[in-house]
Amino acid sequence: MASSITPPLVAMVIFLLASNAYVKETLAAGECGKTPLNVAAASLSPCAGAAQNAKVKVPPACCSRIQTLLTNSPKCLCAVFLSPLVKQTGINLAIAITVPKRCNIKNRPAGKKCGKYVLP
Repeated sequence: MASSITPPLVAMVIFLLASNAYVKETLAAGECGKTPLNVAAASLSPCAGAAQNAKVKVPPACCSRIQTLLTNSPKCLCAVFLSPLVKQTGINLAIAITVPKRCNIKNRPAGKKCGKYVLP
């Protein structure tokens, strides 16, 4: 199965996730509990393709991690979407916020604001 993600973009995402020592960590007021925001963001790496293109099927690993994140710390998902790490990878927030719905997660925070967007 061909992917619509370009190799340079994949390399950039992997580099940014692997080099979190160089990425300024944002505490995000504890939205992710004891988990640092950059670690929570890196845990969603299987979602990268689906967060950049609404036509890409969301991988089961992504849906599982989104479900876990929403169960353990619902505010964390929005904090991750708005984090500097995610912004540096070029993730499109307007598409990224559709991932929980595309995963058919029943107890997602639909209708909640995440930056200037509302979660579907």
